[in-house]
Amino acid sequence: MIEPADRDRPVAVISESVAKKLWPVENPLGRQFHPGADDRPLMQVIGVVADIRTVALDEPPPLMVYQPFGQGSLMWGGSYASLVVRAAIAPTALGAAVRGAIRSVDSGVPVVRLRPMAEIVSESVGIRHFQMGLASLFAIFALLLAALGIYGVVGYSVARRRQELGIRMALGAQGSDLRNLVLAQGMWTVVVGWAAGVLAALVAGRVIRGLLFGVSAQDPLTIASVTLVVLVTAALACYIPARRAMKVDPMVALRYE
Repeated sequence: MIEPADRDRPVAVISESVAKKLWPVENPLGRQFHPGADDRPLMQVIGVVADIRTVALDEPPPLMVYQPFGQGSLMWGGSYASLVVRAAIAPTALGAAVRGAIRSVDSGVPVVRLRPMAEIVSESVGIRHFQMGLASLFAIFALLLAALGIYGVVGYSVARRRQELGIRMALGAQGSDLRNLVLAQGMWTVVVGWAAGVLAALVAGRVIRGLLFGVSAQDPLTIASVTLVVLVTAALACYIPARRAMKVDPMVALRYE
């Protein structure tokens, strides 16, 4: 909060990035810094606030210096300002009230645009949402193709081993034994492919790190979730041919070929 005495002298609130840049190991409060041009007086730091992202959520926070509104246009030559209003009601219902409050202070100040913060945040990550949505779509298609491939290979293996499975059943194997055998052999290949895929994802994560915000490229929860989806899908693809193996008739299988 700006004190009345601070309105008559050049003061500023700086972001954490500015404080670390100018005074890495010292307390910035009360210190002075030069705003840039030679004809501008030194500014005294009266507060430090957290960094904010003003351009996009995936861009690093810029260096920010905040001044009392009355000093801003004199110190920096600015001709525009952005006001943030926090309210308990819907943002769309505040338009008339905000415009009225601004005009009550200065009727000559134009209000160019009013936008909800959610819309601003959504727009800033719009391209990233599109890219990740497209990547997710390709991932779903890849998962479906992999499931079809696993189903086809395991199904073909069961058909080729029909006589072997019939002999196993004739020698006393139960249907559940044949099912577990087919499942284990099918899933072994899947597990080997999964391990190779996880290693490749950890390496490729460094490449896509710039597309991520708020989550690391090696996020354990994401990797665990994807692993669960892949293994469950592969298990279902193996289970259908495995159930077919349970229904092999030993007499028919022994006469096969």
